Amino acid sequence: MSSIRTLQDYPKAMREEVQRVREVVAGLHAELPRYELVVWTAGNVSQRVRHPDAADGSKDLFVIKPSGVSYDELTAESMVVCTLDGQLLDGTRAPSSDTAAHAYTYEHMPHVGGVVHTHSTYATAWAARGEPIPCVLTMMADEFGGPIPVGPFAVIGDDSIGRGIVTTLSGSRSPAVLMANHGPFTIGADARAAVKAAVMCEEVARTVHISLQLGEPTPIGSSHIDSLYERYQNVYGQ
Repeated sequence: MSSIRTLQDYPKAMREEVQRVREVVAGLHAELPRYELVVWTAGNVSQRVRHPDAADGSKDLFVIKPSGVSYDELTAESMVVCTLDGQLLDGTRAPSSDTAAHAYTYEHMPHVGGVVHTHSTYATAWAARGEPIPCVLTMMADEFGGPIPVGPFAVIGDDSIGRGIVTTLSGSRSPAVLMANHGPFTIGADARAAVKAAVMCEEVARTVHISLQLGEPTPIGSSHIDSLYERYQNVYGQ
């Protein structure tokens, strides 16, 4: 990774894209309290900004919320820009405390364009138990391609959480992982897709929890999961 520079050292087209992504990420943060996925200042959304001259992603940046700022105070201008080693490149406030996890995920999963972290109640309850959410709903087969896996326990402050995310999701079709004793992280082609995954993760976590109160839910067979996932990912929608 090259030494830290200013945003002005990047191509004009990339600087313009950073501004666009700042607006996108600021707007998407409003979806987290809307769907009751966060409380107070917890949680964060980020999106990658790809460098036009580095196909390997080594010069990419990402936009993320600043640390400890309430959701109703977030604006495009308050978003911060970081390099893929988690260093602040542009912004007037310190980046989210989860920045290292986002950075590690982007650096080691080049296809990922968006990362979201929440402490949504039901998904976090599954994470507290260290238990994957079983695939007992067609919605889960569609969105997650199987169970939602559990990642290892890791402390905040370095790339430990990021390593757990990458290790767990690299062999999974799921865009969500429940980091043990912490909460869900989701990934996507962009930040909007990662927010959708976070919303759907909480929905199925809640529904499966309720199902377990009524009795033992019926698992979906692997061949049906594969069929549902293929249809939803490649045929469903516009």
